[in-house]
Amino acid sequence: MYALCDVNAMYASCEKVFDPSIRKKPVVVLTNNDGCICATCPVARKMGIGKSFVPYFTVKNELAAAGAVVRSSNYELYADLSQRLMDTCARFAPDHHVYSIDECFLYFGSYVPDIGWEAHARDIRRTVWKEVRLPIGVGIGPTPTLAKAANHASKHIAGFNGVAVIDNEAVRRRVLKQMSVRDIWGIGRRLARRLNEMGIESAWQLAQSKPALMRKHFSILVESTVHELNGIPKLSWDDVRAPKQQIYSTRSFGARVTDKSVLRQALLSHVGIAASKLRRQQGLASTLQVFASNSPHDGEPFYRKSFTYQFLTPTSDTTVIAHAVSGLVDGLYKSGVHFYKCGVGLIEIVDASQYQADLFSISNDNPSLMQCMDSINARYGRNTVHIAGQGITPQYAMKRAFLSPQYTTRFEGLPKIRCC
Repeated sequence: MYALCDVNAMYASCEKVFDPSIRKKPVVVLTNNDGCICATCPVARKMGIGKSFVPYFTVKNELAAAGAVVRSSNYELYADLSQRLMDTCARFAPDHHVYSIDECFLYFGSYVPDIGWEAHARDIRRTVWKEVRLPIGVGIGPTPTLAKAANHASKHIAGFNGVAVIDNEAVRRRVLKQMSVRDIWGIGRRLARRLNEMGIESAWQLAQSKPALMRKHFSILVESTVHELNGIPKLSWDDVRAPKQQIYSTRSFGARVTDKSVLRQALLSHVGIAASKLRRQQGLASTLQVFASNSPHDGEPFYRKSFTYQFLTPTSDTTVIAHAVSGLVDGLYKSGVHFYKCGVGLIEIVDASQYQADLFSISNDNPSLMQCMDSINARYGRNTVHIAGQGITPQYAMKRAFLSPQYTTRFEGLPKIRCC
């Protein structure tokens, strides 16, 4: 059996952990530079406020009138609480896999809890709340896809109340009939639309389809999904998440940038982020894209410049990519422009294990150095070690006007208890 543990409204829930005064209030969390809403707590959803990806300035007055608590994204806090969540969940199964910042898979193998699956799931949920103070949904099923479906039921289908176990045909039928095909693990919006055109609207209808036909019309992944919905394990938790064909790192500045050296530092910071993600999926990039622009809303003529750079040999080395970006900064920069946003893209990505080296084009990558950097940053936090070109004290920091204390990672953010 497999379990999928998933935090309800992760960012908003994290904000409530160390601040009990806002636990019953509507809380919304904003994206980088306080631009848009990226997370809302269940209280805010019930009130119909704080819809995701809506620009904050357009609903600022509405949120204030509703008494909503607004927070900037506190990534340091979220990452630390995520690690505590994963460590807690890992105690309940022989094997576990961190799938994202707010969810993890558990694999039980031949283990069967003496108290039964539902009681075991409730024990996981209760322990996470007691030790980490995060509300989670727990779904258990005989395949990863059914565990995902059970997790969906635990939060969205009446009667499950945070825990769902698909361990018999009646429950499987009940859950899948109430699930849209769009809610199935690995079925994206476009694929769901194509399935809808074939008359497949629910997860149950997909489960009743012929696997070979799904493979013919779509892919082996959809065929495997049909088997999984019928309780036949075909996928591991890594199979559904295909390697990205393009990796971008972009961000707007907290304050407009006019200095060329600051623009260069920002671009090299994006290089570090994108290259790290590329190495994580064991890929090599053949082409680089880089851009910088001002804002069309600032009242000055709109300016946007971009370049595409082709590497002689595909690379994942931060220093090699940074060297290429540094050579493009002069062309991107324009005196008098108040830069609002910049970014780096790595495209034409190939699998490192399948790449055929060129006898006449020698790679300048240093895999040992990159592995050392990634290991240190994985243990002590991103940018613990980085290339000097990013700058020691970045002058392009994000605007986070509503940032809560970093309770677990900074001494000045430690919660204070006053005894009367």
